[in-house]
Amino acid sequence: MGLYFKFMKIHFKSELQYKLSFALSFISQFIVFFGYYFTIICLFDKFSNIKGFTMYEVLLTFSIIQFGFSFCETFFRGIDTFDDLIINGTFDRLLLRPQNILLQVFVNEVSFVKASRLIQSIIILIISIINLDVIWEFDKIITLIFMLFASVILFLSIFILAASYCFFTVKGLEVRNVFTDGGKHMAQYPIGIFKKGFVFVFTYIIPYGFVNYYPLLYLLSKENNKIFIISPLITIVYLIPSVIIFYKGMKRYSSVGS
Repeated sequence: MGLYFKFMKIHFKSELQYKLSFALSFISQFIVFFGYYFTIICLFDKFSNIKGFTMYEVLLTFSIIQFGFSFCETFFRGIDTFDDLIINGTFDRLLLRPQNILLQVFVNEVSFVKASRLIQSIIILIISIINLDVIWEFDKIITLIFMLFASVILFLSIFILAASYCFFTVKGLEVRNVFTDGGKHMAQYPIGIFKKGFVFVFTYIIPYGFVNYYPLLYLLSKENNKIFIISPLITIVYLIPSVIIFYKGMKRYSSVGS
């Protein structure tokens, strides 16, 4: 971890070399993100609820999903841009270093500009918590913590799987975006509002449901099943095969030879 933080410090100093550019990019990310926020507000200006979920309940889901996605985009940006390492041959250089490959990929790029989205998600999370009619007992607090943790783990797993895909073809960005950006936009809402086919896919194939739906039902006292408290931890099980697939994919990699 010491190595990771050293790289973070280097990336941070690098981005601050152009302070005005950094500030403008940070502000622009902040403004663009709130466009999604206002879209939800406008939606609830026409409807009082969506299948029983109120505006602040949806905003809670929105903030949890955005938290995980923004966290990974900020601190694990290298795995999200892994195809660039393959295309330009930089991955060869990582293989020659006596350090864990995934760790090197993670720290290859850190985008502190994306931290604006992370800050916004925390702001919206706080606003939602204040306006929700929830008694924040210990089990509810733990459930929320698990949801935030699971959101990070899930998107990290998806990014690793997307990186693994690059060992087979580096020109499949659209396919990968279905499960990253596309999945993120869908998971901003409780998945129970969608048709059963979507719920099945985004629960048992990509476990968004264990991040933003089943624990949410317990958090909002819509369900009393205690299993829902720990259901977000299923994402850890999802992470393990993602890492295994990545290292299996590495065996297919052929050096650029330069």
